Amino acid sequence: MTTDATSTAAKRIERTRVRLDELGVDALLVTTPSNRRWVSGFTGTAGVVLVTRDRAVVATDSRYFEQVGVQAMACTLLRANGAMGEWVPELLAGLGGKRVGFEPADMTIAAYEEWTRELGALSGSDRPTFVAAPKAVETLRAIKDAEELDALTRAVLLGDAACEHARAVAQPGMTEQALAWEVQQYALTHGADDLSFPTIIAGGSWGALPHAIPRAVALEAGQGVVMDLGVRVDGYCSDLTRTIFLGSPDAQFRRIYDIVLTAQETAEERIEAGMTGQQAHEIAVTIIREAGYGEYFGHGLGHGVGLDIHEAPRLGPRSEDVLQDGQVVTVEPGIYIPGWGGVRIEDQCVMEGGRLRRLSTASKLN
Repeated sequence: MTTDATSTAAKRIERTRVRLDELGVDALLVTTPSNRRWVSGFTGTAGVVLVTRDRAVVATDSRYFEQVGVQAMACTLLRANGAMGEWVPELLAGLGGKRVGFEPADMTIAAYEEWTRELGALSGSDRPTFVAAPKAVETLRAIKDAEELDALTRAVLLGDAACEHARAVAQPGMTEQALAWEVQQYALTHGADDLSFPTIIAGGSWGALPHAIPRAVALEAGQGVVMDLGVRVDGYCSDLTRTIFLGSPDAQFRRIYDIVLTAQETAEERIEAGMTGQQAHEIAVTIIREAGYGEYFGHGLGHGVGLDIHEAPRLGPRSEDVLQDGQVVTVEPGIYIPGWGGVRIEDQCVMEGGRLRRLSTASKLN
């Protein structure tokens, strides 16, 4: 781990310590993989991070000892080999009578029962209280730091390039699966760690499914094609949707496309810091509703993006999340008509100076 990365982790640990007071706990047990990574820098698939007022510990097994030493130098390694009862007492040492927060969104019932059983095995003076601490780290992660924004921007630009490649090679006779493979191949040979999610390619009427799975079905001339794709760079995700047309767009496609584009770009222009996710969503849905297609736009306008493809804040009809500078969100209205198809247009944007700045550069139909 570089000096800069160690410094970043140390700052995030200190931000997490500030959250302890806000949450009314004395320590936080971090088990969500992306939250573990954000707090400590550790990318392993097994282990926990414990942040107290005076220490930060990564507890993991022997597969990751060397990795922790490289990635999480701001933390202490606890060698967690064997059954939980062999290392939990050391992990929780000094927290007797204290409140230890856990992440309820990640903790399964089985894991919760295992942890409470181990806590119950401790002597009374050594036993902390296990309490739910919802969104403990997610709230912090919603505001991106400079390192995160750099990684996100690089991911967006690579995703844009993959989309332009797919647009260039898409043609009648190519299957949806083949076009999805073109996206993946381009991304992985041009610097992506991985895809953010399985690429969506949906031709013709299949485009009415917002999360369509690519089929071994040939694309046809005279149909629209929804392409939703994302890549990971240094762990951070991109998310982009473009809808193309194979041939010259007909009047119905052009009309629906123009409605979605107007809703999308108007939302990007009018969304501002201090709005709730619901208010942001309403900007786009009002345009689509007034055009007569309100019943065909059923999902939220967008979502935060970072280490996870979907994270805070949410832009949707019931979201009370307040939009703030430093958040990176998608703006992705769509219209989906069964039997006909769909149009979705999506950009990734960052809130700066109270307004959205578009990160996505991939071209749209004019």
